[in-house]
Amino acid sequence: MPSFPSPDRASRVFACLIAMCIAAVAHADGGARLSFDDARHLLARTGFGPTPAEVHALEGRTRAEAVDALLAGAPTTPTLAPPTFTLTSTPSDERAHPGMSQDERKALRQHERTHVQALRSWWLAEMCATDSPLTERMTLFWHDHFATGVQKVRDARLMYQQNALFRHEALGNFATLLHAVAKDPAMLVWLDGGRNREGAPNENFAREAMELFTLGEGHYTQADVADAARAFTGFVVDRANDRALYRPRRHDDGEKTMLGVHGRLDADGAIDVLLARPETATFIVTKLWREFVSPAPDAHEVARIADAFRTSHYDIKTALRTLLLSDAFWDTKNRGTLVKSPVELVVGTLRVLRIDTDDLRPAVVATNRMGEALFAPPNVRGWPGGDAWITSATLLVREQFIGRVTREAWGAMTSEPMKAKSGEWQHVLLALPPVSAGVAEATAERDPAAELRAAMLDPVYELK
Repeated sequence: MPSFPSPDRASRVFACLIAMCIAAVAHADGGARLSFDDARHLLARTGFGPTPAEVHALEGRTRAEAVDALLAGAPTTPTLAPPTFTLTSTPSDERAHPGMSQDERKALRQHERTHVQALRSWWLAEMCATDSPLTERMTLFWHDHFATGVQKVRDARLMYQQNALFRHEALGNFATLLHAVAKDPAMLVWLDGGRNREGAPNENFAREAMELFTLGEGHYTQADVADAARAFTGFVVDRANDRALYRPRRHDDGEKTMLGVHGRLDADGAIDVLLARPETATFIVTKLWREFVSPAPDAHEVARIADAFRTSHYDIKTALRTLLLSDAFWDTKNRGTLVKSPVELVVGTLRVLRIDTDDLRPAVVATNRMGEALFAPPNVRGWPGGDAWITSATLLVREQFIGRVTREAWGAMTSEPMKAKSGEWQHVLLALPPVSAGVAEATAERDPAAELRAAMLDPVYELK
């Protein structure tokens, strides 16, 4: 006969099961409360550089409460006014024309470069000023995902318009964003969409839309690319007014077959075909995992999060919330495993030190030299990221930047607002224990300002 547990033992087993269920529910809704290190980890991964006060503000909240607060506070518009050049002249005032002399063309190119530098300074200032670092982090994520370079676009206004689009949908809807990107004038120039017309299809955007924006390699054929290119025909860029226009006579209205879907597909129809594929959600979530969790995605967890993403009809907040509440995000073994990008390093340092952002040209130069020139990704794949950020040359630039700004900011570092409890700066700024003795020495001396500077100069400061 089968044996059954005694009533007392059965009660203990039942109580244990109830406790496990309660724990599971608490885990599922992010019920675990944040320690100081947990709060620091969340802010460091979703922002640029937290301060002790910001960490204390989240300490003690549940994971769900903290994550929801970050997502709820994400605006769709920038804090700062648009760059001045977008308000002071019109695009047609700054276009080359056949009658221009060589000197006039040279002056025009210099004018373009000045606008690009102003745009870079403006965005870095926005990252420093924003109350929602997560919004700017996601704007930067989409800029890298839909990598578009001013080196070919040659129009800072178009790059600003695209940046505004990325910010508007930074935590909005990926389907909406993808539809808009397909008709974005900067993207049309970057991937030759404005030259794509009936009878002479250009496959650049169609190929990258599949390989880099949605499905990933191996999930489409050349025939799919060819017919998708035909679907995307019809758009041109009105350079005189910095806008995209649809010309029906340039559109190929014939029958097309794309990923098994047959019909008279246009741009929106082609995008919908890509969004209907499960590989798209998996591809995006895998990139989000590498951005926020670790360099090695967990296939099972990615599938779970991707399913929630698709079920929500590509709501980005749903994907991020599910990702940030996963066990993997909070696992201590995944802390300190990601390398800060140049922009993250520079902006985080400026935010923590409260550097005056009236003139950020030196910061722009620093990010450029570190390998992340905003609005100028190296190619259509964007920046490689990860360990590729650290080379013998870029590491030297990183160290020089931190050393210089901490020396220049010493007055602010020793002022009352920058003070913290002994040992707090080390735990706020470093994802792992420091490797240099300077941090421990400054902490032992109970000098928070010296500890802050020592922590920033420690190699671990390069990690998040």
